[in-house]
Amino acid sequence: MTDFLARAIELAERGRGTTHPNPVVGAVVVKDGTIVGEGWHERKGSAHAETIALEAAGGRARGAVLYVSLEPCRSWGTTSPCTEAVLEAGITRVVAAALDPNPEAGGGLEDLRAAGIDVEHANLFEARGQNEAWRTWVSRQRPFVTYKAAMTLDGRLTVPGERWVSGRESRQLVHELRAQIDAVGVGMGTVRADAPTLTARDVDIVRQPRRLAFGAGPLPPESDLELRSGPLGEELAQLAEEGVQSLLLEGGPTIAAAFLREGLLDKMLVFVAPTIAGEGPRLFEGIAPATRLTRLRVRPVGEDVLLSAYVNEP
Repeated sequence: MTDFLARAIELAERGRGTTHPNPVVGAVVVKDGTIVGEGWHERKGSAHAETIALEAAGGRARGAVLYVSLEPCRSWGTTSPCTEAVLEAGITRVVAAALDPNPEAGGGLEDLRAAGIDVEHANLFEARGQNEAWRTWVSRQRPFVTYKAAMTLDGRLTVPGERWVSGRESRQLVHELRAQIDAVGVGMGTVRADAPTLTARDVDIVRQPRRLAFGAGPLPPESDLELRSGPLGEELAQLAEEGVQSLLLEGGPTIAAAFLREGLLDKMLVFVAPTIAGEGPRLFEGIAPATRLTRLRVRPVGEDVLLSAYVNEP
């Protein structure tokens, strides 16, 4: 990855939390090896990253190279196509870290190539992962689903006589994840056993996630969760239509296996605690297909270890 693409990806993060339902995007204009313009998308309806960077560069954009974290769009929406802005600015080369999976807006690099611009698709996972939820939402018409679980060293999800499996730092991180997600869901077994609230607590938050229970129901009278009792694929499609791009699945091993069987699980976050339980449920219960995960990452969280990996890469 070039330093300029890394800078574009870094700039894109400045739009995190404000661009929804749009992706985060950053752009850098480079002339003779020097950055002459930068920009990032701030919110839906505002100028796109490329336009902002080109305006910052002004006349220096002519003959320059544009580095962008996501290929320039070619569709009309609340703003004009970025491909037109690129052509008007006199850019001679465009390097995109990722392609746009949106069937309506994607294909900008091909349009620019046809217009005589030198283009390159770097195909960087860092850029795809940056918009993993949005990419799944627009390409598969369902939310990006992350299964979060805490387990012991011997692979158990409960510890006899204990309320928690993971430590305080891990539980705090879960609340931070909830604050960034569109919806949190569990199965009816978890609803009946734990009566979870699924809210984000003790963290800065703009809005609480939607809180869902998947299953036949009924919900207990005291539950504030939203019951989703249809087939999982249909429920996720409906949630996508309602604007839900990301779902954090916190249910037990039965609902997790159901999501995995139906190909609806995209990522796993497993907190491993330095404990041996000796008994209890495992990560998946019921029929779960053999699955090889990719991009395994390991990092300590307090006394625990967090394992993260993809079932379906963005």
